[in-house]
Amino acid sequence: MTTFALIGAGPGLGLAAARRFGKACHTVALLARDRGHLDDLVAALDGDGIQARGYTADVLDPDALTDALHAAAEDLGPIEILQYSPVPRADFMKPVLETTAADLDAPLAFSVKAPVTCVNTVLPGMRTLGRGSLLFVNGGSAVRPKGAVAGTSIAFAGESAYAQMLHTALAPENIHVTQLIVPGAISPDSATSSPEKLAEVLYGLHTDRDGFRHYAEPMPDPQDGTP
Repeated sequence: MTTFALIGAGPGLGLAAARRFGKACHTVALLARDRGHLDDLVAALDGDGIQARGYTADVLDPDALTDALHAAAEDLGPIEILQYSPVPRADFMKPVLETTAADLDAPLAFSVKAPVTCVNTVLPGMRTLGRGSLLFVNGGSAVRPKGAVAGTSIAFAGESAYAQMLHTALAPENIHVTQLIVPGAISPDSATSSPEKLAEVLYGLHTDRDGFRHYAEPMPDPQDGTP
């Protein structure tokens, strides 16, 4: 049995994705900062008959992130699938004309350095398995920068570039790298972007292994005056 590792575990998309991959007979490793929060998610998955464990780690702490992923692989089995989808902090979203160089330190650590740390940690195990999937989830500013949220727009663009380069470099090794863009809000009532719908899309990206960038729904046309 191999492991699905989720970076940025939460009660919405994170829990739905963990359920979807867990029901496909993967063990589940949940990484987040709050132990109590992780315990609640593990209990919910246990109620579904899914083997899961929580590991405390802050994505801004490379050593903690590395240690948590190594522990997950040792406890649960080799990591075959890694999903990187933590929610950016509100202070990353300053307008562009109010953004200083220092304001970019945390967003870039969050969206570029942390993914690099995760990939470098799990890649040797995927190579040993002879297969793997790296799933990146981003908002619409990853492909259409928004001046109102400069930090995430800049950092998501860097994450997208890194992931796309990985997609090309790792394809010959049967390691699939893909990105899911969610242009709007994740809502239980959405026909396209509910947690359960997105979890199903992510599972399909892992199994179908088709192309790099995918969209949960069409991007709004800025010419229409929509955001």
